Amino acid sequence: MCSPLPHPRSGASPSMSDFPVDLPADIAAIAADLQINPQDVEEHFVRGGGPGGQKINKTNSAVQLLHGPTGIEVKVQRHREQSLNRLSAWKLLILNIEEREKGERSRLQQEQFKIRKQKQRRSTRAKQKMLDEKHRRAQIKEERRSCEP
Repeated sequence: MCSPLPHPRSGASPSMSDFPVDLPADIAAIAADLQINPQDVEEHFVRGGGPGGQKINKTNSAVQLLHGPTGIEVKVQRHREQSLNRLSAWKLLILNIEEREKGERSRLQQEQFKIRKQKQRRSTRAKQKMLDEKHRRAQIKEERRSCEP
C-alpha cells in the first residue's frame, strides 16, 4: 500500500509542514539543509516479523520508506504503534541521507569520531607530561600544607 504525499508548493524547498510526521527541530533542520523533498519518498506500511504472534501477523505496523533520488531504503518495526514506527523511519531515513551526502561531516560520524577519540589511549609522551604536571601540582600543595600552623 503506497500513500502519496501531497505537496502544496511544487518547486519550492520543503518545509516542516510538508512532512507527513512532526519531526523534531534538529532532524527537520537537517532535512531542510539537505533539501529533502517528501515527494521523493515512497512510504509503505507492511507487516512486521519476529516475535509478537497473532498481533504481528495481522497488522501493518512496520513502515518502509524508499528515497528515490538516493535509493536509500529503511524499514522500522521498533514500536507496536504504526505512528511511532513512522516517525522513527523518517528520522532514520533523514540521518542516512545525511550520512551519505556529507560523509565524515555528518553528525553521526562526528559523534562516533568523538567517542573513538575519547577511548583512544594517550601516547607515552603525553601521559608522562600529564603525570609530571600532576607531580608539580602535588608538590605545590604539599609545600602549602607544611607552611600552615
